[in-house]
Amino acid sequence: MPNSYQRYTDEQLAAALGRRQDRAAMAELYERYGTQMFRYFYRSFYRDQAKAEDFTQELFLKLLEKGGRYNPDLPFKTWLYTLAANLCKNEFRRLAVREKAQPLLLPETSELLPETIDQALLDATLRLALDALDPMHRQCVLLRYQEALSIKEIASILDCPEGTVKSRIFNALRKLGEHIPKNSFI
Repeated sequence: MPNSYQRYTDEQLAAALGRRQDRAAMAELYERYGTQMFRYFYRSFYRDQAKAEDFTQELFLKLLEKGGRYNPDLPFKTWLYTLAANLCKNEFRRLAVREKAQPLLLPETSELLPETIDQALLDATLRLALDALDPMHRQCVLLRYQEALSIKEIASILDCPEGTVKSRIFNALRKLGEHIPKNSFI
């Protein structure tokens, strides 16, 4: 049986959730954003699957708690990412020492084609370089290039000027370039 909530906008679902904690509205929002938010937390927390699952669950619990505070005149997606970014900021503050990036183990290479090996090495290098960025720079890069959000949306999510977002992305890309040796994967 098709879900009748599929035809509603995110904003309408969030409003219904805020008014009456509608479980079907919550289920539809989770269906739309659960995977995206898990992926965001997964990358933000150094590919820690358990932490990403915990924070995804916590985000949707916050959505239930704070649903009444949502302003339906504003884009829901931006508000949701703002909640997620705030959870990340709070966790980074809580940690006394930032977690170290774990070396990425490559799959058994005996059966892989050279192109697959090159792509896996590039992916591993990029992941390690992303993990080396400080949390605010990594968040800007992930929101811009993984989640495909605009500079304006990122600025709203992180509660900072657009120029700051642009600067963080520029500096992060420069640092990423320093970590990835030229001509390594040609």
